[in-house]
Amino acid sequence: MNISKETEEKIARLQLLEQNLQNFLMQKQSLQTQLNEINGAMEELNKSKGNVYKIVGNIMVVSEKNTLENDLNSKKELIEIRIKNLERQEEKIREEAVGLQNDVLSKIKDEKRHK
Repeated sequence: MNISKETEEKIARLQLLEQNLQNFLMQKQSLQTQLNEINGAMEELNKSKGNVYKIVGNIMVVSEKNTLENDLNSKKELIEIRIKNLERQEEKIREEAVGLQNDVLSKIKDEKRHK
């Protein structure tokens, strides 16, 4: 089937958008994993009664519980913001991809009818 140059370019753009979506999904999955780890650490920190420790590089050092809570909360907030930003970008790309896909399908149907 012969398709126009414009349609080929739109198909290439659609493939690029799909790759971007895959990248966003992988980034989001990584951030979700980090968020789960932070939530788990916060739960354990809340259960702790004695000394608490923080891993710095290759060593574990005694730390203040309040300091660790603040650090974990800050990391959690940052990750949640990054996830929301990724979700917004993902939604914009999805909308663009759907529109482009509909346009490509319409053009292909038109080109088939005119042959």
